[in-house]
Amino acid sequence: MKNSIVVLPTYNEKENIQSLIEQIMGLGMQIKVLVVDDASPDGTGEAVEQLGNKYPGQVFCLHRPGKCGFASAYIDGFKKALSMPDTEYIFSMDADFSHNPSSLPKILEALNQADVVVGSRYMNGTVSVVNWPIKRLILSRAANLYAKWVTGLIVSDCTSGFAGYRRKVLETINLDKIVSDGYSFLVELKYRAQKAEFRLSEVPIIFEERRLGQSKMSKKIIFEAIFVVWKIRLGS
Repeated sequence: MKNSIVVLPTYNEKENIQSLIEQIMGLGMQIKVLVVDDASPDGTGEAVEQLGNKYPGQVFCLHRPGKCGFASAYIDGFKKALSMPDTEYIFSMDADFSHNPSSLPKILEALNQADVVVGSRYMNGTVSVVNWPIKRLILSRAANLYAKWVTGLIVSDCTSGFAGYRRKVLETINLDKIVSDGYSFLVELKYRAQKAEFRLSEVPIIFEERRLGQSKMSKKIIFEAIFVVWKIRLGS
């Protein structure tokens, strides 16, 4: 995984972040990790800095002054990743173990044939989600199908946060023109890539509920995303 970097937005993920980074480093590949931390009061940023000393030149922390938004965290992280020499593949990933690091190599392999590869929970009509309440699963699935219908995205999991991008994709879609801020940002990235005629693909993953800490997802966030997808579609 040489020339690859994983971008991890965090807020109060100290319980997970060290173990997650260790597992990524344990893949045995030359991969970098960039944590974008929004001044987590639990010391997430400081924990990452300690690992930066253990893995110099591979683990970095971008400290932000406070909670500035989910989308802006990724945008700042992507811009930082693009500024690093030789960066060719950039991954988005949750910091709570809902995305298993062991799926990173197969997403990278799929990037040999595509420009964007999505780690999908909903491929081929199946649902690969573990330890979610049925109400949350139904809400998430319905929101995803709705976003797919509105945007015309060809991938099955429009709202997945686990994905790999070739450098040229993030350079081309112009991150400064992103209109969404919350989790609909994940839909907009894929939509803009598809509109720019990049090749989108997906590989199956198993999505697991976070191991430790408190989920940031809520019904309010999901319902807001339902309205923002129209802004994404009409704004383009």
